[in-house]
Amino acid sequence: MSNYSSVLVAVDLSEESSQIAGKASELAKRYGASLSIIHVIEPLSFAYGGDIPMDFSGIQDEIHQQAAQQLARFGTTHGIDADRQHIVLGRPEVEIHALAEEIGSDLIVVGSHGRYGLALLMGSTANGVLHGASCDVLAVRVGKEDD
Repeated sequence: MSNYSSVLVAVDLSEESSQIAGKASELAKRYGASLSIIHVIEPLSFAYGGDIPMDFSGIQDEIHQQAAQQLARFGTTHGIDADRQHIVLGRPEVEIHALAEEIGSDLIVVGSHGRYGLALLMGSTANGVLHGASCDVLAVRVGKEDD
């Protein structure tokens, strides 16, 4: 295992995020590394496609504002400085890779539900992060065994 200097933890702000952040925090402390956090909001247009003639900007702004407040509380709880808390809009794996490169992270920590079969073939954020990262990735197993 390498000596890490910059750890980036990616969270979705669910209940399981504390487990992931806890593991990332342990590693950062062990190596004396900086700890940053990212939460990625997927644009509503990704979910609903461009074919729906609606303006999602107001809803998207509200989602961003609520997520920013949640991330600030989460960061404070886990001892992550405000200047190391990042909330971005886009595709999670793309934005996680981009921030990791930008801040020079040498370890990305993500959660994984340990899916298999069709769920694995369909892909996941953890899988996307793993396969495009230019640094080490730690997938922390979360959720129940029967997920």
